[in-house]
Amino acid sequence: MNLSLLKETFANFVRAHGMEHHFRRLAILDMFRATPAAKELPPSLAQALIDASDTPPGTLLARLGSRPEGLTEAEAEAIRDKVGLNEVEHEKPLPWWIHLWNCYRNPFNLLLTVLAIISYLTEDMKATTVIGSMVMLSTILRFVQESRSNKAADKLKEMVSNTATVLRRDVPAEMHGEARRYPDMGLTNGGRRIELPIKQLVPGDIVLLSAGDMIPADVRILAAKDLFVSQAAMTGESMPVEKFATDQKEKTSNPLEVDNLCFMGTNVVSGSATAVVVSTGNHTYFGALAARVTATSREATAFQAGVNKVSWVLIRFMLVMTPIVLLLNGVTKGDWLEAFLFALSIAVGLTPEMLPVIVTSTLAKGAVILSRQKVIVKRLDAIQNFGAMDVLCTDKTGTLTQDKIFLTRHTDVFGEESDSVLEYAYLNSYYQTGLKNLLDVAVLEHAEVHRELEVATAFRKVDEIPFDFTRRRMSVVVAEHDEHHLLICKGAVEEILAVCTRVQHGDAVEPLTSDLLSRIRTVTADLNEEGLRVVAVAAKELPPAKETYGLADESDLTLVGYIAFLDPPKESTAPALKALKEHGVAVKILTGDNELVTAKICREVGLPVADMLLGSQIERMSDEELAGKVEAANVFAKLSPAHKERIVRVLHDNGHVVGFMGDGINDAAALRAADIGISVDSAVDIAKEAADIILLEKSLMVLEEGVVEGRKTFANMLKYIKMTASSNFGNVFSVLVASAFLPFLPMLPMQLLVQNLMYDISQIAIPFDHVDQEFLQKPQRWNPDDLGRFMVFFGPISSVFDILTFALMWFVFGANSPEHQTLFQSGWFVEGLLSQTLIVHMIRTRKIPFIQSRAAWPLLGMTAIIMAVGILLPMSATADYFKFQALPLAYFPWLALILLSYVGLTQAMKGWYSRRYGWQ
Repeated sequence: MNLSLLKETFANFVRAHGMEHHFRRLAILDMFRATPAAKELPPSLAQALIDASDTPPGTLLARLGSRPEGLTEAEAEAIRDKVGLNEVEHEKPLPWWIHLWNCYRNPFNLLLTVLAIISYLTEDMKATTVIGSMVMLSTILRFVQESRSNKAADKLKEMVSNTATVLRRDVPAEMHGEARRYPDMGLTNGGRRIELPIKQLVPGDIVLLSAGDMIPADVRILAAKDLFVSQAAMTGESMPVEKFATDQKEKTSNPLEVDNLCFMGTNVVSGSATAVVVSTGNHTYFGALAARVTATSREATAFQAGVNKVSWVLIRFMLVMTPIVLLLNGVTKGDWLEAFLFALSIAVGLTPEMLPVIVTSTLAKGAVILSRQKVIVKRLDAIQNFGAMDVLCTDKTGTLTQDKIFLTRHTDVFGEESDSVLEYAYLNSYYQTGLKNLLDVAVLEHAEVHRELEVATAFRKVDEIPFDFTRRRMSVVVAEHDEHHLLICKGAVEEILAVCTRVQHGDAVEPLTSDLLSRIRTVTADLNEEGLRVVAVAAKELPPAKETYGLADESDLTLVGYIAFLDPPKESTAPALKALKEHGVAVKILTGDNELVTAKICREVGLPVADMLLGSQIERMSDEELAGKVEAANVFAKLSPAHKERIVRVLHDNGHVVGFMGDGINDAAALRAADIGISVDSAVDIAKEAADIILLEKSLMVLEEGVVEGRKTFANMLKYIKMTASSNFGNVFSVLVASAFLPFLPMLPMQLLVQNLMYDISQIAIPFDHVDQEFLQKPQRWNPDDLGRFMVFFGPISSVFDILTFALMWFVFGANSPEHQTLFQSGWFVEGLLSQTLIVHMIRTRKIPFIQSRAAWPLLGMTAIIMAVGILLPMSATADYFKFQALPLAYFPWLALILLSYVGLTQAMKGWYSRRYGWQ
């Protein structure tokens, strides 16, 4: 088994169905290596699948309580009540008590709990109460925020959830689903097609499969036509596997080797099928794998790794500084119990217990705002990558263009109008059952051809050779009045020419000479330069000697002409490209289309073609050569899916945060390789499954709005981390100075805890804050290594004014003995709380706060309330309880002077720091 592929598929499937909780994704590779038995299917499940494969279809349907026309809704509901939803273990939401426990058990809360227990054992009930309140506040806030964000995420995911086409016997006609996409294989017998969320499927459901569909459960094929399924993650086979209604191989005990079984999590590459659901949820092959890795460790994303790194920097800082504070106060004051309680309070003050709450709240708020802008976030921490993205790779069709294709020309090989070419193309598009794209839709809009050819009576489909992205062509074989067989092939010009030996000109057929080949290429190039996408059409007549055809039959064809399509550029594309450029996002076009058409469209939307690389050139390059070329080139044409994935991977290795936007089967590999995969709600299932973000509207303008919101979300998280780090560093520095020189504690443990609790409350509104426009102009990277430097530069500034406050209380107000320590402590409490709260407004912006950049009203209101409470607390009726005393009125002018000086020095430091190191 290819474990790396299995890991990738499982992780992506988990993401697609909401099985992740915020910053986590499943990492099953290590578990599989540690427990080789996990690779094997449980014998009972394997035998059940083999039995389903061997059982005749009628008998199997009867055993499952089903029929060819499907279950009724009542029958499906009864089975669902018995077997549950079609969800594997990790998809199921956590019970509320486990969720509450997970919200509690972060390093900060566990540390605070230990400190609360120590306070309780030392009979310091006030400290116990305050610390307990801080733990409860942090846990409950996070629980409420995550519950709300989970509910919001569930609603959002319902908007883009993958569905399956199911037959129901008792569904009104007005509810039935798309019919033409799935051919009637003689098994539906009147059952109506409906679209159901995958989790609603039950054993016995009859499902219809077509190219691009995810296999929604473990199924037995009842009828198939050229069905090719990608199950590389399960078996390691790199190429799609053809599936049949009957097993074509020798008997085996391994269900993965059986031809008429398909498995949850794989996907249809081409063709179509009717199948019956055999097993769902944890009883599927995929579910069995999930059940075996329930205890697996979880791999942190780059974002979560950064948050964890910051957390442990602060915790280590606390573990070093707390013993120093204890020793200093114990030695200088002689009261070791009091010194111990004070050191505990310092430990609490250094613990950023609100960090998980702020991060969760900010991400959840960002996801909800993005949803209003038609951007659905499937994975919350993808928002950070959205804001950090500096390269966007996107397809041309539907992104730069309107995604509404018109058939504008149908010509013979020399460019002359030809109705027979349109007729050949119509028959090909009408009878194919594989992946119908917009080109087929445009051809089939010519319904007059259907009538003129009398398709329903004159032709019968014999066989089909499905499209694939290597050949870039597909063929159908039809019988005309059962007199002869006609193979009609359409596809990319070069790929069709590769299998042609003749050309048709009027009624004459000529050999394909080098002169004719040169003339053909001139004609198609002229069409391409008009911005038309050219598809070649070829054919050959065959005797009606066989009913099954293969790739070998695509040879010795006659080129009959071309059909040319126009996909006009969107009016919104040019301003969107300009906006993305202004926000520091380089756009690169990755398309399978012709280079001439691509260049024409790029010119029309105002995207200068700096350099263009073709798939054939990329094929000949090493990764080292490609790494240099991808930086200069901004247009890549005639690409295969493997080329797209390779370009994305090389850009990532070059240090870029790469977004990839795609909606087709050929985009799935690149979507997985990108830092942030972006798809659209109308995409095929496999593309939506691989994406991190879904757009409800395929537009670069919508994407640009999402990038901006991602940067706002990241900016607000960074604000809190900067504030907390610098404030904590400054507080410890001040405490060390005070502990060394004062004959009493600069603040009682209880007072420190109250100050810290009030400061934490003032931070709750940060997720709702505004972000300066210049912060949104360029991608923002998570760089925890810069935090240490920021702490060193900005932390001591508050200490300078803390020490000035010490001097003020000592020399001006005579609070210079243990008998007057209450006045001293009250004075530092007010100054410390106000300076901490002011730092929120100072560090939230590079500009002058309140004048050039004003915080959002929730943050302004919250900080104003906390500052008012801090000033009034020493004068209130509860002052004695907290061992405060009222401050003299003469104190407040001094306080205002200290705070204004603090603001001025911090602003000056901001200017110097941002000029030297930048302001992230």
